[in-house]
Amino acid sequence: MDILRPLLTTYAYNIMGSLEDAKDIVQDAYLKFMQIDTERIGNKKAYLVRTVINLAINQKNRQQKLIDSYPGEWLPEPVATESADSILNTKDVLSYSLLVLLEKLNPKERAVFILKEAFDYDHEEIAQVLELTVENSRKLLSRAKSKLREPAPPADSIVPAAFLSKYLEVIRNGDTPQLEKLLHKDIVVVSDGGGKAVAFRNVISGLENVSKLLQGLMHKYYENTRIEQGVINHQPALFFYENGEVATVQVFVIEGDKILNAYFMRNPDKLKTLQEIL
Repeated sequence: MDILRPLLTTYAYNIMGSLEDAKDIVQDAYLKFMQIDTERIGNKKAYLVRTVINLAINQKNRQQKLIDSYPGEWLPEPVATESADSILNTKDVLSYSLLVLLEKLNPKERAVFILKEAFDYDHEEIAQVLELTVENSRKLLSRAKSKLREPAPPADSIVPAAFLSKYLEVIRNGDTPQLEKLLHKDIVVVSDGGGKAVAFRNVISGLENVSKLLQGLMHKYYENTRIEQGVINHQPALFFYENGEVATVQVFVIEGDKILNAYFMRNPDKLKTLQEIL
C-alpha cells in the first residue's frame, strides 16, 4: 500500500498548502491503517484516501488559527513541479495561484472544491469521503465558487525563458519604462517571511509601486546574487541563492506577455523541501 503515498501526499498538500504537514498526515494515516484489521476493509485505497482527506481537513482547521496570528501574509509552501520527486504526484499538484486563491475557503469547502474540480469526483463520491450528504456536498461547492467569484489566474509554466531573462535584465538596468511594459496594470505582489526572514507585511499593488519595489530589491539585495529559473506549482519562478542555498523564491502569474501577480517566498521553514532537491 506504500505505493499510494505520492497520491495521498498530493491530496493532503492540495488541502493544506504545506508539504511538511502533508507528509505528517499521510504517515499518521498509515499508522492508523496498521492498527486496524485491514482484512475487513473492502477498498483499502478508498479507506486511506478518506482518512488522509479528513485528517487534512482537521489539520487545516488548526492551521487556520495559526494563520490568523501569522506575521504578515501567509503563502502556500512552494513545490518544484519540474523536478523528479517521488514524494508527490506532481502533475496533480494545484497551481500556486489557485492554492493562494483557495485560502478564501474554509477547509471543508476547500476539500469539496479540490475533489470535484481537480480530481473529478462526483458528489456521491465526495459525500462518501467526507461523510456528508450529496446535498451538502453540492451546497459546499456552490458556496466555494461563490467565495472565489472568479477563476484563478492562468497557470502557464510554458513561458519562454527569454521572458524572465529580459525581466531580470530590465530590472538590473534600472529601465523603469521597459519594466512597466512587462507588468500588468493591476499587478499585485505578496511576500511571506513568516517572521523569520525580511519581507514586506502588506500586499504591494499598482504599476508604479511594484516597479519601484522590484528595482529597489534588486539593487539593494540581489545585485550580485545567483539567480536561476525554474517552475513552482506549474508556474514560472526565479530562485535566489545565498551561501549556496535558496533564500527566496519568486513565483509569477503571467497573463499574455505581462506579469499579473508575483509571490515571494522567504520563510525558511517553507523552503526546506526545495533545499533538498535544488
